[in-house]
Amino acid sequence: MDRWIPSLLHLLALPEYSLGTVFVVSFISATLLPMGSEPVVFGLVQLNPALFWPVVLVATVGNTLGGAVSWWMGYGAHRVADHYGKSSHHLRALDWLQRLGPKACLLAWLPVVGDPLCAVAGWLKLPFWPCVAYMAVGKLARYTLMTAALSSLATLW
Repeated sequence: MDRWIPSLLHLLALPEYSLGTVFVVSFISATLLPMGSEPVVFGLVQLNPALFWPVVLVATVGNTLGGAVSWWMGYGAHRVADHYGKSSHHLRALDWLQRLGPKACLLAWLPVVGDPLCAVAGWLKLPFWPCVAYMAVGKLARYTLMTAALSSLATLW
């Protein structure tokens, strides 16, 4: 089973596949799998600064689509989760998310909690397209600010 990992990493190697790599890594990192897309985004921008906006936009699209998949996973898991007991923290968090509605998906860019937030939005059956729109806005802001800040820091060195 460990043999496929080096093959996948080789397939996704930069700069050979560049924007395709950014898309795939951004998509995967928006699911519940523990992976970050920032090093790939930053690495490609450092290799080719002229690709700043294409890289940011491709990363945003990939990450938003991954968030949409998480939303659908949460939507499908709704029935399963009803079988488990709910703690008071769980109930307060769900109440907070229901009050905010799709706007809560603006926080989908946050590390650790952002990806599960998309799944919980689906689980709560929040409207799909507004959730995706808010995810996209938050993720675009994240990639734009993060890549610009890291690029600025890299030029100082």
